Amino acid sequence: MQDPAITPELIIAHGINDTEYSEILKILLREPTFTELGIFSAMWNEHCSYKSSKLHLKKLPTTGPQVICGPGENAGIVDIGDGQALVFKMESHNHPSYIEPYQGAATGVGGILRDVFTMGARPVAAMNSLSFGDKDHPKTRQLVHGVVEGIGGYGNAFGVPTVGGELRFHPAYNGNCLVNAFAAGLADVDGIFYSAASGVGRPVVYLGAKTGRDGVGGATMASAEFDETIEEKRPTVQVGDPFTEKRLMEATLELMQTGAVVSIQDMGAAGLTCSAVEMGDKGGLGIRLDLERVPQREANMTAYEMMLSESQERMLMVLDPAHEDAARAVFDKWDLDFAIVGETIAEDRFLIVLNGEVKADLPLSTLASSAPEYDRPWIPTPQATPMQDLPQVDPIDALRILLESPNYSARNWVFDQYDSMVMADTVKGPGHSAGLIRVHGTQKHLAFTSDVTPRYVRANPVEGGKQAVAEAYRNLCAQGARPLASTDNLNFGNPEKPEIMGQFVGALDGIGQACIALDMPIVSGNVSLYNETDGQPILPTPTIGAVGLIDAEGTAILGHASEGDMAVLIGETKGHLGQSALAYEVFNREDGDAPTVDLQAEALHGQFIRNNSEWISACTDLSDGGLALAAFEMAAAAGVGVQLDSENTPELFGEDQARYLIACSFDTAEYLMTAASQAGVPIACVGRFSGKTVRMGRSEALLAELSAQHAGALANHFA
Repeated sequence: MQDPAITPELIIAHGINDTEYSEILKILLREPTFTELGIFSAMWNEHCSYKSSKLHLKKLPTTGPQVICGPGENAGIVDIGDGQALVFKMESHNHPSYIEPYQGAATGVGGILRDVFTMGARPVAAMNSLSFGDKDHPKTRQLVHGVVEGIGGYGNAFGVPTVGGELRFHPAYNGNCLVNAFAAGLADVDGIFYSAASGVGRPVVYLGAKTGRDGVGGATMASAEFDETIEEKRPTVQVGDPFTEKRLMEATLELMQTGAVVSIQDMGAAGLTCSAVEMGDKGGLGIRLDLERVPQREANMTAYEMMLSESQERMLMVLDPAHEDAARAVFDKWDLDFAIVGETIAEDRFLIVLNGEVKADLPLSTLASSAPEYDRPWIPTPQATPMQDLPQVDPIDALRILLESPNYSARNWVFDQYDSMVMADTVKGPGHSAGLIRVHGTQKHLAFTSDVTPRYVRANPVEGGKQAVAEAYRNLCAQGARPLASTDNLNFGNPEKPEIMGQFVGALDGIGQACIALDMPIVSGNVSLYNETDGQPILPTPTIGAVGLIDAEGTAILGHASEGDMAVLIGETKGHLGQSALAYEVFNREDGDAPTVDLQAEALHGQFIRNNSEWISACTDLSDGGLALAAFEMAAAAGVGVQLDSENTPELFGEDQARYLIACSFDTAEYLMTAASQAGVPIACVGRFSGKTVRMGRSEALLAELSAQHAGALANHFA
């Protein structure tokens, strides 16, 4: 098959601008071949090179005594004691999920699981953060069903518990849903594998499933806005097979016991290209690939197609040749392909050969190190105007509206489609402040959460960025867990627009400040830009995934409120309603500023909760919906009514930060009052858990009635 001529139109179609193409010509001193153009397109696009974000990502805190491996590998790693490590990461599959919801979401789950077990860890938990358009938009139902079924279909078949996540709806996502997938796994500290190649003349081995044409150009597609040609992009979405992935994981973990693995890399975005270049670049070596040796499931595949295919369930490994027979036997046993497709070379070359014909000959290190790095123009987000007063509203009427909103109704219809109990170590699954699992065979627990409030970030990126980290911190503390570290999934619009880049820069400033103050370094993550359709951007959505540890001496907060328990509020309430759930859901308003985040108070209050976890029956942080929604959710979980003393709207629905609601006995409340006073922590009794009603001041309704509304709203709309 004749390669097409390199024309200006072809260059533009590959997402390469004039300046970048001029740089390619300088590097090569000639015109690139078609395959070379595709390789540059893959390595220099936004999705793989982070060319618009690298400059600012360098400002994030990434180290700490608990950090074994920070950003730059397949996933981040933290020490959890006793020679064990937690490997985790969050990554987006936004564009593919909008085009083909089931496979887009399914392969997003598959990709993040490979990132974890590629490093020698067995996955033990998964989460997802999902953002969809207006519930009544004509495409939302299809997207919700497809994405949820895709996540469940892949994760359930693979056999990893989904223990938490987020779900939101807003018209800003009508043209561009967000599907952020998180996975975490456990490894021995002395059994971690990295991707840097080493040793000249060592075999480069292709592992797993065969290569097809699915996903060709997927990374480039993920680095551009959507427009009316969206349906033409459907062939760029990969197709996943969770049963093959399960076999690949078992084979890979078994392979790692043979001593054969020098380095190993998941084939994710840009497939064979990115995996080979990253292994060679990190090891300071070149790579030669002979593509006729690549296992293929389609006939007459070209070099371009093989290099850019994003077929799933594949890995690339540099092999110690002394262990080749043992390694091959493992993959034969699991009925997976094992093919030596090339070798490491001393020269700084990425040499691609097909049936004796050179299809690409590039300086390998330049593909990675010389990728563009832009300091995009940006303008700060203007200061939000103060919020005008909201009308008076009956608190129970307002609570009903929140409970029936798709943003705050119960998520059981979604969570019930996920297996949260597989592996039998889940203590708290989806629907709680954070998911909680046992570390198998130990007395330790791990907590997982993902958080962001996009309306806050749009109004005030710095405070919104801080708040996303602070809420994740509180959700972990509310389970009794010590926060360890974070991963981020930074979803924004077109970075070539200064106002969008300003949102990005501001949010990273806030995230960085909070991660330092709360000792939650960012150890892995993903940037997803160009989330726009016809020029309409999503809400800025920098999702924070965070992990926490309850060691053998710690106490997890696992109980429920009981009849007669006191409702105790930690933190100061000023009644902030700007960008609040009350304003948006009840009055259809999105005005005012985000709440201010006092990071010193966050750290102090979280420490107080953890120090006193053994005295606390139940605990939740206060975030969207304030005290009113938190108290209802705690009451509904326990099946016990709650009476709050106040009927003041700002006190009940205000979204001031650094606050927790605790359920405990009267005697314990007295003890906590004294302890909080000594620690300088604001504390107050705000009501009591008892009876069968929810009462706020003089306004009252039956708990069973409100619980039925809350439980049925999402299912009634989407089931």
